[in-house]
Amino acid sequence: MSILNDFRRLTGPQRHTFVAAFLGWTMDSLDFFLLIFCVKAIAADFHAQPSAVMGAVFMTQFFRPLGALVFGMLADRYGRRPVLMANILSFTVIELACAFAPSLGALLVLRALFGLAMGGEWGVGAALTFETLPTAGRGVFSGILQEGYALGSILAAGAFALFFHSIGWRGLFILGAMPALLVFYVLARVEESPVWLEGKKRRLARSVADAQSAKIHDLARLLAFLPTFLFLILLMTAFMSFSHGTQDVYPTFLATQARLTPGIVGLIGVLYGFGSIAGGFVFGALSEKWGRKRAIVTAALLAIPVIPLYAYGHSAVSLGIGAVLMQFMVQGAWGVVPAYLTELSPAPVRATAPGLAYQLGGLITSWNGKAQALIAERTGNYPAVLAVTVIVVALTLAGLTLLGREAKGREMTAG
Repeated sequence: MSILNDFRRLTGPQRHTFVAAFLGWTMDSLDFFLLIFCVKAIAADFHAQPSAVMGAVFMTQFFRPLGALVFGMLADRYGRRPVLMANILSFTVIELACAFAPSLGALLVLRALFGLAMGGEWGVGAALTFETLPTAGRGVFSGILQEGYALGSILAAGAFALFFHSIGWRGLFILGAMPALLVFYVLARVEESPVWLEGKKRRLARSVADAQSAKIHDLARLLAFLPTFLFLILLMTAFMSFSHGTQDVYPTFLATQARLTPGIVGLIGVLYGFGSIAGGFVFGALSEKWGRKRAIVTAALLAIPVIPLYAYGHSAVSLGIGAVLMQFMVQGAWGVVPAYLTELSPAPVRATAPGLAYQLGGLITSWNGKAQALIAERTGNYPAVLAVTVIVVALTLAGLTLLGREAKGREMTAG
């Protein structure tokens, strides 16, 4: 009921903004996860090992920070709304091109470009959202917004289960180009961030001397923010390892070592996607009562007891239950991230800093999926690889979070 009440308090423009940011992240995630579910098929098509295809995931994550920097700087300078539209159009066009990749090398290049486009969406969308929405209920909206990522994985899993046998991986990539239609919704219904517009108005009203003084003031604020930014990079490295370390090789594990059919693998993917969404809702709402830090630490530590079902289940049912519970905890912790990073970032770089920290964490852990796949191939032991990953990363994430500061309820201002 609290979630419904928070939505009822939103104005029409605020609802449209939130829906657009949520769907943008959902479609971005859909295009990312279509490759994850098709690793085995792509490897067979190009006569390569799954670990070689996981190199495409590495390329995506490697170039995401550059996308966060470029699109974030453009959004801080020219506005959130037009840059968000350009971003969505970019990653859908590249996804379509991936369907026609003639070789694995060409696919790797295209996924690098996809990473550039994917890297910009999260930071721009989060800035537009939290500069538009009211402070009350921010944790709830953060949990829902982040779970656009989980909904994207559900759509990818469902598409894989339903259509893979009839259209193959290339057909799925063509299907993944549909997000381009979202641009028309943003163009028609979404307004520019009121905080960014206020900042623009102030900049235009300043004299030359005032503008110079404001630049010096902003520079001082950014220098003071630098230690926090470096901490956020470390924190997001742990977060990225938590997410990608529990997701990226899991469908391959289910298909190769657990020997489940594509339909069952896709069904489990859909189920743990819903578990992810539920986790984001629950812990996002709890962060409004507990604070951001306590919610993250609790979710991270509760992932460890789930390992026996998640990695060592002896049937599709037990593995499915384990996967649902694991992603409930993983994405429960993640549900706090959009609000937490946005609250900690100053206005002049609010579209750049959160997204850049987010994606730099992805860059540092970009080797994760490929490394997990290589170790599992050489040892023949996917469960051990998954279990060790969860233990190490969950403890690291909890420890880093405890070192950070709380910023729940911080007002979004233009200066």
